[in-house]
Formats: sequence, structure tokens, C-alpha cells
Amino acid sequence: MDIEAIANEQHYITREEACKLLSLPDDRLGELIDAANKLRLKYKGRKVSIQLLTNVRSGGCSQDCAYCAQSCRSEADIEKYRFVQDEKLYGDDKLVGEKHLARHCIGLSGIRFSDEEIDELAAKIRRMKENGTHICCSIGFLTEQQARKLREAGLDRINHNLNSSRRFYPNICSTHTYEQRIENIRMLKRLGFELCCGGIVGMGEEPADIADMLLDVREIAPKSVPVNFLLPIKGTRLADRDVSNLTYEYCMKVLCLARLMVPQADVRCAAGREVYFKGHEAELLAVVDSVFAAGYLTAGGQSVEDTIQLIRQLGYEPESD
Repeated sequence: MDIEAIANEQHYITREEACKLLSLPDDRLGELIDAANKLRLKYKGRKVSIQLLTNVRSGGCSQDCAYCAQSCRSEADIEKYRFVQDEKLYGDDKLVGEKHLARHCIGLSGIRFSDEEIDELAAKIRRMKENGTHICCSIGFLTEQQARKLREAGLDRINHNLNSSRRFYPNICSTHTYEQRIENIRMLKRLGFELCCGGIVGMGEEPADIADMLLDVREIAPKSVPVNFLLPIKGTRLADRDVSNLTYEYCMKVLCLARLMVPQADVRCAAGREVYFKGHEAELLAVVDSVFAAGYLTAGGQSVEDTIQLIRQLGYEPESD
């Protein structure tokens, strides 16, 4: 396999090659990082996009996703609410503007929403858009009419992750299917939304499942590819999941593969950044160009100020809004 040819975009990665890259000997990781870095610099320069994530609706989800603290099957000790207080939502939005962060990501637990809830959310989006905020919304499954309402309110990007491969998906969720996710993504794309689409690593899947997921992500061609590394949460079905296989080396191979397969997208190291890449931030930013700051819905994370400082110390520049 010619890694240099892949880095020069002279070769389209096959499934077999994707699997081989994930099993590359650790002593060749530097070679893989160099190849990914070449594409990172070509399309993203030395900019790092910082996203702030607000949990707008927490808990009470009817779905049984094994990793999620907000699932109806979860016994995790989390705060639950229908809509976050306006003070929190608009305070976070103000922080995005003050710190010149790239985007305000808002997440709502649940799979279906009433038209009244969508109207209420659209009003909140309109208010934030008055400040010029770039917003991405993670919101489960929408009807086409609901999606159009949010589009008219100014929402231009929606997150809908595949989470894993089609083969492995039934192991983590039984209340909806992988194909339903694909159909929802197709509808959103047809309506003109930018897409944010990635997955979670470390749920018990095989490396081939990560390859298959990224092959589907490549076909979707999203603007952003968030890669989460499992943080087992007490009270969820994956609370006791063994994550010893999530070594720094393996996690970096996953991110390198994402960059090589979807080179023009924002490749984001999402949940797990502060855990699995501690001490390896320079190598991480050589590959990814996007991170979250200040937490991940129900899990904490590095502060906005410390994230900005780290990025600058490593010779990169936070991407201004």
C-alpha cells in the first residue's frame, strides 16, 4: 500500500486498505501522521476550529443507545430538562462570540419532536443568528416540514452521526436502525443542510467496523467529521466496557484514516480528547483541525481558555468566526 500516493490524493482508499491502515504497526504511525498532516495543511492550514456544545434538552430519550447517559435505559445521574434555561443558552452563545469560536453546537436528546417544540427551537435559533453565530444542531429525526422550519430560521448545519457500522449497529441500539439514520441524512442533504457526521470508537466494534463507517461517511461527504472515543459512563450499558484497546496509537490511526478518507472535511477529535491524547496534543493537531471545548453534553472537558492557550502554544491559530 502506497501511503504517499494516498496523501497525494492519487489513490482512493479501498475497504481492504482502510482495514490495513488501522492495523498498521505502531512503529509506522509517524509515517501515517505525516501523510494525514499533508492533507490537513493543504485544506485547513494551521487553523483549529473550536466548537462550544450546549445540552439544550437533557435526558428522557426514548431510545436505548448503549453509550448514552440520556437514554431511557440509562441510570446515569444526570440533570434532566425539556429545554435548558435561556440564561444558559444565550450565555453560551455570547461566549462563542466573545471568544471568537467557530461554532455553537446545540444538542437535544430524543428522536422525535412536536411541531410546537420545533417552533420554540426555531425562535431560539433566530435570536442567536441575530448575533451572527454559526450554529450546528444535533436533533435526532425530523420531518421534512420541521427541517424546513429550522432552515428558514437560519440553521445551516445539522449533526447526525452514524456512530458505527451497519453490521455493528444492532449491538448498540435496537429502537431505531442504521438505515433510518441514512435516510434522515439523505433528506437533510436534499434540503440543503451542511452535514456533520461521524461516530464513536471503542464500543466493542472491530476495526473493520470503523473502516465501514468511514466509507459511508465518505459517501455522505459531510462538512465535519466528529470522531468520539468512548468515555464509559456509570449507569449506561457500556459503563463497564473495556477500553484498554483505545491506545493513543490506535486512536491516532482512526483519526488519520478519517483525514485520508475525507480530506476536505473538518476532522474533529470530540469526546475523549482530554483522556486518550493527553501528552500527545502536538501529534493530534497535526491531523485534526477541530475540537470541542468546555465539555460534551453530560461529560466535562478542557475549558475554552485552556483550549485556546494549548492551540496557540503548539503553533496553531484558533479559527475565528
